[in-house]
Amino acid sequence: MTLIYHILPRRAALSARQSGEYRAESLATEGFIHFSQRHQVMGVANAFYVGLKDLVILTVDTSRLKSELKYEAPVHPRASDSAPSADDRFPHLYGPLNFEAVVSVVDFPLDADGKFHLPVEIAAAPGEG
Repeated sequence: MTLIYHILPRRAALSARQSGEYRAESLATEGFIHFSQRHQVMGVANAFYVGLKDLVILTVDTSRLKSELKYEAPVHPRASDSAPSADDRFPHLYGPLNFEAVVSVVDFPLDADGKFHLPVEIAAAPGEG
């Protein structure tokens, strides 16, 4: 089982659970939903979610996805980046996320210093991705 991860507000996750699918704003603006491999989650959190509260992380089993998944170079690469290795490529889902592919919804709180820490449920999850 290969797992990928997506950070989002809790209210968006609850709405997706009720409707059966999730459509991030990026699906309309960029054509895909941004995901991370496990080792990329903290870099994404610290780059894009600093100071935000009431977030969760969706853990998604890629074998259950209905939309096309591609591993691609970062959308906003650093100027010093050359062609990314497979570990540096990000999972991009080209269509809505069918919620039955979500295997867990994990709280992603800020600590007292306003920083994130990888939840133990994700750090210890089986399946690389």
